[in-house]
Amino acid sequence: MTHSTLQERPVVVVDFGAQYAQLIARRVREAKVFSEVVPHTMPAAELLAKHPAAIILSGGPSSVYAAGAPSLDPALLEAGVPVFGMCYGFQAMAAALGGEVAQTGLSEFGATEATIADTTSTLFDGQPAAQSVWMSHGDSVSVAPAGMRVTASTAGAPIAAFEDDERRLYGVQWHPEVLHSDHGQQVLENFLHRGAGLPGDWTPAHVVEELVAQVREQVGDKRVICGLSGGVDSSVAAALVQRAVGEQLTCVFVDHGLLRAGEAEQVEEDFVAATGVDLVVVDARDQFLDALAGVSDPEDKRKIIGREFIRVFEQAARDIVGAHAGADDHPVEFLVQGTLYPDVVESGGGTGTANIKSHHNVGGLPDDLQFTLVEPLRLLFKDEVRQVGLELGVPEAIVWRQPFPGPGLGIRIVGAVTRERLDILRAADAIARAELSAAGLDRSIWQCPVVLLADVRSVGVQGDGRTYGHPVVLRPVSSEDAMTADWSRVPYDVLAAISTRITNEVRDINRVVLDVTSKPPGTIEWE
Repeated sequence: MTHSTLQERPVVVVDFGAQYAQLIARRVREAKVFSEVVPHTMPAAELLAKHPAAIILSGGPSSVYAAGAPSLDPALLEAGVPVFGMCYGFQAMAAALGGEVAQTGLSEFGATEATIADTTSTLFDGQPAAQSVWMSHGDSVSVAPAGMRVTASTAGAPIAAFEDDERRLYGVQWHPEVLHSDHGQQVLENFLHRGAGLPGDWTPAHVVEELVAQVREQVGDKRVICGLSGGVDSSVAAALVQRAVGEQLTCVFVDHGLLRAGEAEQVEEDFVAATGVDLVVVDARDQFLDALAGVSDPEDKRKIIGREFIRVFEQAARDIVGAHAGADDHPVEFLVQGTLYPDVVESGGGTGTANIKSHHNVGGLPDDLQFTLVEPLRLLFKDEVRQVGLELGVPEAIVWRQPFPGPGLGIRIVGAVTRERLDILRAADAIARAELSAAGLDRSIWQCPVVLLADVRSVGVQGDGRTYGHPVVLRPVSSEDAMTADWSRVPYDVLAAISTRITNEVRDINRVVLDVTSKPPGTIEWE
């Protein structure tokens, strides 16, 4: 049995501008098959050079017959690779195979009842004949391509699914990747396991084995430095690289003054005790605060923090070389980063999407970087990183820690960063985390950024007197991978406890507000 790997025979998701392209990739991985997303503009020859085990065509906002609409190269359908089309991908597939797509006037949006004509077919085996599916289409396939067997229909789409087992070509008009399609994951898994014949063996243990081998191949006998923040991403990346190259790795923990309460102790005690890594602690608080003095623009703050990180690493690397100087020793050539797949996508990499914001792991590094990056987690989502971390023995307190951005509290202060403002925010954040933990909500929410509106003041009454303090924003969100998110419905009594404690215990804060914006349109972090 051949493993699915990160480099060989991935399931390729072709993004036709879908809202859910990354979600499709996640659903494939939930079936224990590796997947990656590519833009529809990638030439067919380049895509096929990846030796895909299967191809999935995503949805999209266009009409297949409209001028300038993304097209599907028939070469992808003639290469002998199993193909599955969804929504727009289904229609593009039908048109490319000689079928017809028309604006029938029978649009369908949202939950729709589908009738399955054959519950023993490749896609629908083991499913009920009637099921609710999530539709979003104005056009419909009016004539199925030759050789295609129609296996499902709806009131607005008489041809809602078709299958060709001989050519291993399949498609559905709806979105099986969303939870609103009752049997969507089973449809997708039927395609992967029955239609494409993929084994579903991409497990955390397999991922660790594969990534360790990749790191060993990349690094060789050279020395490696890793910036350890104590978050799950950098911790798992460090544990993975240590598993691969052992004593060649030195971790550098930078106390940049932008950390939350207790984080330095967690890194120095919990992580080192569990992994035994060689850890160097650098106190760079003054350096970062000096560099950030008077800077309010969020992009500037991110880039400054990324730049200063690298400068600290460079000096630490020189110190490490000096400490290990010897005839047989190697210089530090590699820098480990905990970059994840959503970081890459949001920074404009991977799918040709727009640059939403720079991540210090991706877009905030200086041009004159003196290290070669090692990014072993670059193609993984957060939940996959957690599973890899558990497989590596990283402490659960770190594995399940809520995500925290590399730039730290520096981008949770709307306005210029000062030592006083950091102290205020740090105290408020600690209270929010403590109350959420006490309520048992740590794993039911993705994260809860606390944002200090440093350039805003509001009138309040505290101690029978008028105050003029800052507001803080609570931003509890629920998500699977941070690509999309919804605000978490935290119980009112928990919110009340957080608000009461913050306004009572933290000086200069007299108002606590709740952010109830989803993503999109709002990002999780305010800056």
